[in-house]
Amino acid sequence: MRVVLSTVFACALVALLAPAAQGSGNVRFGIQDDAWLVHGAGTLDDRLDRLERLGVDIVRFNLHWNLIEPSKGEYAWEDSDLALEGLRSRGIPAVVGIVGSPRWANGGRTPNFAPGAQSFAGFARAAASRYRWVKQWLLWNEPNQARWLRPTSPSVYVRQILNPGYAAIHAVNPGARVAGGVTAPRGSTGGVSPVLWIRGMRQARARLDAYAHHPYPSTSRETPFSGGCSYCQTITMATLEKLIAEVGRAFGSKRIWLSEYGYQTGAFGVTQQRQAELIGQSGLRAHRAPRVDMLIHYLVEDEPEASRFQSGLFNIAGRPKLAALAFPLPIAQAGRSGGKLVLWGQVRPRSGAQVYRVQVRVGRAWTFSGGNRRTSARGFFSTAVAAPPGASVRIYSPQDRAYSATLRAR
Repeated sequence: MRVVLSTVFACALVALLAPAAQGSGNVRFGIQDDAWLVHGAGTLDDRLDRLERLGVDIVRFNLHWNLIEPSKGEYAWEDSDLALEGLRSRGIPAVVGIVGSPRWANGGRTPNFAPGAQSFAGFARAAASRYRWVKQWLLWNEPNQARWLRPTSPSVYVRQILNPGYAAIHAVNPGARVAGGVTAPRGSTGGVSPVLWIRGMRQARARLDAYAHHPYPSTSRETPFSGGCSYCQTITMATLEKLIAEVGRAFGSKRIWLSEYGYQTGAFGVTQQRQAELIGQSGLRAHRAPRVDMLIHYLVEDEPEASRFQSGLFNIAGRPKLAALAFPLPIAQAGRSGGKLVLWGQVRPRSGAQVYRVQVRVGRAWTFSGGNRRTSARGFFSTAVAAPPGASVRIYSPQDRAYSATLRAR
């Protein structure tokens, strides 16, 4: 039996959830793991099956120009064909990045050196022509850090990468959407903060359809809602309002893509339980945020070296972490009203409204709270349940025969 709200409680609930109504409501949740997608265990079909079970709306994939066109005019598209045609065959949209310049285009230097504008435009045109079905593009990766772009200058980025790439892609596909920026949350040594980068891009007359950013946390203690530095020039998920404001001042109502994000587990990160909780919280944060259209989780599987990213949903042996339950069925506590816990979440696999149930545990036994409930057409839900502080809460998707990760009510 569905929860029935009194008029007073319903009004309180609407007031509590008012920030969500201001968000885009159409945010898409995706994932990136290029190496796993192309070279992971099993067949490509196995890996695409996993993406479908995770319920991804979109997959980010990078074209490494320096590897695809190591000699001018000689292309090696095999890996990107495999990935992008595979995604297309399953109806999974891709957001495609172009990164890394070949030596012939940057004066014989390493791939992080800026290429000539004409050379970059030529490759962007070739990529857009080959993958005409791709509608979303990212130009470069974290150019505000010296390890990704030298000279580390917003004017160089706009003049030699963004604007020529934007024009080339739109010449091939006028309906494409091209995102610029793709900034790291901080400039690091020799770099430029994302705040100054956005302002510099505006001064350089950047052309873009969306602004992309990677709002990684500064520490493992930071959450999507708290712990960020409001007075710094870094921009993390906790200070997302800063990104929205800076992009608004620089580029008006352009959309915002959060094109890389995640929490690591292990020695450099959080527990598996905490990672699962933070996936739900980040989903709620993005869902509430105005003009945010995309949140990309990084990675599918942990990287083999412990010193590298361990933000996967699965470990290096391919075994699921708790995050593998949280990604397809994210849940988060959105507040309390009338003594009840307000639960936000989504059922991501497949399209259309989904049936779900809520379970609560006080003590040892799990019990269902009411009967079947239904999500919106995009799989989102917001519901109130009787769950005192300290209770454990999770949802069950009958069609997937799967439970979400557990949330501890506050």
